[in-house]
Amino acid sequence: MFYKEEDLDNLIIEYLPLVKKIVGKIDTRNREYDEDDLFSIGVIGLIDALKRFDDKKGAAFETYANIRVRGAIIDELRKLGRVSRNRMDKLNSYYREKEFLENSMMRTPTEKEICESMGLDKKELFEIHETVNDLSYISLESVLFPKDDGDFGIIDLLEDKDALSPQEELIKDEQTHLLELAIESLDEREKIILNLYYVEELTLKEIGYILDISIPRVSQIHSKILLNLRQKIEKLGAK
Repeated sequence: MFYKEEDLDNLIIEYLPLVKKIVGKIDTRNREYDEDDLFSIGVIGLIDALKRFDDKKGAAFETYANIRVRGAIIDELRKLGRVSRNRMDKLNSYYREKEFLENSMMRTPTEKEICESMGLDKKELFEIHETVNDLSYISLESVLFPKDDGDFGIIDLLEDKDALSPQEELIKDEQTHLLELAIESLDEREKIILNLYYVEELTLKEIGYILDISIPRVSQIHSKILLNLRQKIEKLGAK
C-alpha cells in the first residue's frame, strides 16, 4: 500500500477527474447505464486500484488506476453491452464485400457502391457504423483484431490480468507493428482524429468542435477509419 488509510478519502477526491475523463469517453446512448451510473462504477474501480496498487513495481499509479477503472466499467458493460453474432456477421460481410469489390474494380469502392452491391439501405449502413463504434469506444484492438467465437464482448483486452506469455507478447508486438503500418497509410485528417480520440482522449463532441464538424459526422468518419484500418491490417498480415 502506498498511502496511509486515513488518506484514502483525499486520494479518491484527487483522482475523481481521472474517473470522469474515462467515463466521458464512453457513449451512453442506447445503454442501460447513464454517465452517473458509470461514474459510480468507475469510483469503485478507483478505490480498488488504491487498495491494490504496489508502488514497488515501478509503474505510475495513474497508469494502473486507468486500467482498473476501465476494467471495472468494462466488466459492467460486458454484461449488457455484448455485440451479437448477427451484428458481427453483418460487419464481416461488409468487410468481405468491400475486399471483393476492391479486387474486381482495382480501386477502393465507395460506401454507396458497397451498399448497392449488398443491397443495404441507409439504416443498415448506419447499424454497421454503430457496430464499429460500439466495439471501439473502449478498445481499438477489439474491432481491428476481432475474435471468431461466440458473441463478441465490447472489450476484454483491458482486464487486469497476469503478464502475457512470450507467445502472447509476440502476437501483441506483431499486431502493434501492423497497426503502425496501417496508420501510416491514412491521410492527415484521419491520423488527427485517431490521435485526438485514442491519444489525447477527447470526446467525439470535442473533436467535432476542433474540426468544425458535427458529432454524427465525427462518428461516421471514425467508423470509416476503423473499417479501412482493419482491411489494411488484414492485407499486411497476409503478406
